[in-house]
This record gives sequence, C-alpha cells and structure tokens, in this order.
Amino acid sequence: MGRLFGTDGVRGIANKDLTNELAMKIGAAAATVLLREAKSAKPTVLIGKDTRASGDMLEAALTAGLCSVGCNVLSVGVVPTPAVAYLVGKYECEAGIMISASHNPCEYNGIKIFQKTGYKLDDAIEDEIEAIVLDDAEPIGYKTGGDVGNRLFSKTAISDYINHVVATTDVRFDGMEIALDCANGSASVCAKEIFTALGAKCIMLSDTPDGTNINLNCGSTHPEELMRFVKSAKLNLGLAFDGDADRMLAVDENGELVDGDKVIAICAKRMKEEGKLNSDTAVVTVMSNLGFFKFCDENDIKCARTAVGDRYVLECMLKEGYNIGGEQSGHVIFLDYATTGDGELSGVQLIKTVVKTGKKLSELASVMSVYPQVLINVKVSPEGKAKYNNDEYIIAATQKAEMELMGDGRVLVRVSGTEPLVRVMLEGRDIEHITKLGNDIAEVVRERLS
Repeated sequence: MGRLFGTDGVRGIANKDLTNELAMKIGAAAATVLLREAKSAKPTVLIGKDTRASGDMLEAALTAGLCSVGCNVLSVGVVPTPAVAYLVGKYECEAGIMISASHNPCEYNGIKIFQKTGYKLDDAIEDEIEAIVLDDAEPIGYKTGGDVGNRLFSKTAISDYINHVVATTDVRFDGMEIALDCANGSASVCAKEIFTALGAKCIMLSDTPDGTNINLNCGSTHPEELMRFVKSAKLNLGLAFDGDADRMLAVDENGELVDGDKVIAICAKRMKEEGKLNSDTAVVTVMSNLGFFKFCDENDIKCARTAVGDRYVLECMLKEGYNIGGEQSGHVIFLDYATTGDGELSGVQLIKTVVKTGKKLSELASVMSVYPQVLINVKVSPEGKAKYNNDEYIIAATQKAEMELMGDGRVLVRVSGTEPLVRVMLEGRDIEHITKLGNDIAEVVRERLS
C-alpha cells in the first residue's frame, strides 16, 4: 500500500482529501506513465463513474489532466466498475479510469485505474504515478494548440456491457422472481436490463440515485431490507450490489444472507462437477470464514489463500491459472469472463447454478457451515495507522487471544487499505467468548493508535 494508492485506488473525501487539483495531476501523471509506448498520436483513456454528486466534478478534473498531456478522453457516464474494465479492451483504449468509492458513503470518492488489458495497476506502476504526483519525479509533458486532447462520448457503453454479462450464461432464468437492490449506485443503470433479458421477473429496490443516497441503508453493506423483502414477498432470491456494482451479496428464499464465501463455494462446486474448475482450486483471502476451508476439505477442492484485497486474489489467479476467487464481502472474480470482480456477473453465475441444479438457494448455501465471526472496526489516526505493525502491546493482546482459542478459532488484526481503521476479526465456536476477546484487542488498539 503506497502513499497515494490504497488497496483499491486513490480514495478520500471528495473536495477535501481528493481535490480537483489532485485529480487533475493524477490524470496527467497516469497518462505520462501508462501511455509511454502508445502508438497513437492521441491515445484514448476511457472514464466511467458511479452516481455520487462529486463524480461530475472529479471527471472534469481528470479529463482536464488527461487532455492537457495530449490524451483523448472517452466518457461512458454512469457504469459499474467492471464495465470500465471490460470496455477498455472492447473499445481498444489505452487505459480506463473509474471514479468511485465503492461501498463508502457519498461524501467519499475515489479513482481506480485500469490498464489496457482490463486489469488494475500493479504496485510498480502505482509507485511511478505516486512519484510524479507527490515528488515531481519527472516532468509532465503538457501540450498546447492542436496537440491537446479532446473529450468524446459513448452511447453504446451500457448496452455493450449488458450484452457481455448476459452472454456468460447458457441457461435462461424464466420463472425466477428476484429482487435487486442497486444501492442507488451504478447497478441502477443496468441490473434490471441484465436479469430481465435472461427471463427473470425483477423487483427493484434502491434504484433511484440522487447523488447523495448511494449505499445509504441499502445495498451489500446494508442488506437487511432486502432480506425482509425477499422473505415477505416469497421470492426465489435477492441480490444486493454495492455502489459501483463490483460486489454482490445474495439472499435466499428464507431471507437468509448468502455472502461471498458461500457464493464462491456454490459456484466452485458446480464448476468442479462440470469439469470447469481449473486445478480444482478456489482462491480466497485470509478473511474468509473457517467454514469455507472446511467446505473445501469436504468437497476435494483445493484452497489458495492470499492477503486481503481483490488485487491479491487476482494476482494469485493469474499466476497459477485459477478461474474463481474472491472475498467474503462479495467481490468475486470469474476469470473466464472478467478481469475484475463483477457483482452483476456474479449474480448471473449464482442464478445459473440455481437453475442448473434445480435446487433452492438455501439448499445450495447449506453446503458450507459458517463459524461465528466477530468483526470490530476501530477508528485510528493516520499516525496510529502507520505505527500499527510495530506496536508490541497490540501484538501481545493478539497473541493472548490466540492462546485462549487454542486452535479452535482464529484471530486476524489488520489495517484497512481504504479507510482510517484497524479491523479486528475473530472466529470460533462460542460467540460470547470471541466477542469478549475481540473487544479486549479493540480496546488496546484504540488506546495505542487513536
């Protein structure tokens, strides 16, 4: 994690941490690094955004930065993050940028950059961009006259993305009645069209964005209303997306949550049975529930574990040739179809499994038991966040909890890559016991790092 880029791009409160000046310089610096070997005199960079009020402002700043160094900008408007990753390749752009803070509240925004391959930037490229933005490591070649870039607009971006996601299933969803919670974000522009095109009857929730209500008591971070609605309306299932639709959590017909671990388990099992699970392996992070690892053991599926962050999951998948992986949060990568996590594509693959097996989602989800888990987010200062790794008191408190669990559970304490938080996570058989242990560690973190 660098000085500017976190685990998922640059992120902060728009117009405070993430200013227009910073966005403009990031645009110019990113172009300087990414387009060194571009063959076109005016290479094109694609820009998309979610529904936040600050999206237009930051798009204008990024566009100014890119055009100032001679890049054309292709604006695709409000789209999911995975649409940017897909369309970069389809439209043969040199890079893609998504303006979004994902699951964060509306006052936050962020900048995610994709290479022309559709993959997010690796650490080395991010370091180069950071050095130009923060240290003026090399001069930016600003253009004048007719050499400055132009802004272009796409009218086909959404329909092209919808067609791509629909094409990832070989079965139709006729007879399925589902609810879609769009988090008042990017999914609002395409989720209904995707699942309706496949034959499902869709009931929409939180699909009326106003610039400020993104992720507000809705979507994958707040699925409670969807859980109540699916059960009361007697629907087959529900899908909840986050603000930029790269995550998805599901709800079964009984109103029970089906998280990312279970989505991966359900789809990996079907893929293995069809002979389509590469190396019979699924990739997850160390934050996945202990129940997932037990599921893998019981179903002869190998499990590769990575550090927290979808970028590390993807790195492992690409290196080893695996084709499914993701996070408990609902960020799932189906590498046969996409270069990044895609909430709507994940929903299609999940319902595809429901239809192919003829089973209810609750029955499919029962393949994995979930260990009780406690997650405590402790707000810390920037200075405290930087000191976390070397604090002997936090290390001692963590080791004490691990000793008490005696191998019948686990403790994971980590710094958030996107927020000023330290996350304290414990799993075990006794919820009261792990809650007490978690609170003990959180109190030490609070005292030492706030």
